[in-house]
Amino acid sequence: METLRGVAHCFGMKSIRVASYNIRKAIGTDRRRVPERVIDVLNEVDADVIALQEADRRFGVRSAALPPWLLESLSPYKPVPLNVHVDSMGWHGNAILVRKEAEVGAHDVLHLPCLEPRGATMAEVRLPDKGGKTGLRIFGMHLDLSGLWRRKQAAAVIHAAGLRDTMPTVLMGDLNEWSAGRGCLADFARHFSFAPCGRSFHARRPVAQLDRIMHCGQLKLIASGVHESAAARRASDHLPIWAEFKLS
Repeated sequence: METLRGVAHCFGMKSIRVASYNIRKAIGTDRRRVPERVIDVLNEVDADVIALQEADRRFGVRSAALPPWLLESLSPYKPVPLNVHVDSMGWHGNAILVRKEAEVGAHDVLHLPCLEPRGATMAEVRLPDKGGKTGLRIFGMHLDLSGLWRRKQAAAVIHAAGLRDTMPTVLMGDLNEWSAGRGCLADFARHFSFAPCGRSFHARRPVAQLDRIMHCGQLKLIASGVHESAAARRASDHLPIWAEFKLS
């Protein structure tokens, strides 16, 4: 992975690494809530932009699973300020992290059709060391367990992405789709390309590609994969996935 980034740099390519990670409210495979372990994994992945799922606790005030002071002191990341709930990091558990030096432009939450509360997030990001004016639009999501509702939610995200201009766009998250290429995967595939990241669930014994990264035609995929470190196998029941792109 690092070698590929080095090759891109040597040939003057502007590249950016994105990642998606269902952190399960910072509850690990040992059933212990340890947010420091999640932050360790985020630092290992070393992405420029990260979409998180289950980033807030489920009950009560739904406070952030990664305390702000901990994220600030132990990582190079800051959350996109969604300003939905006072103590939450995300919107229905969806959050976007960017490097502290990144410029965050337009950002919003998406209301998705749902049987149970679901949503998606969007942010436009510019990284000063990635070539000046080139920006990236990110959509993060966590789709329903029901196939029918997943397809409705996918349609809503595709529609939202189509309403905006032609900024390079990445969509990523936990799609909860077990099929190989049907349902919402087929819907997304009509508009976006999939990065072949690999199986990310369950963290101890990955058998399913529930987590996905998709991209528009303005981005050239350099590499992608699943981050399978010892820390990642303990920190959540999902492994993080990543993709490296060349920016136009």
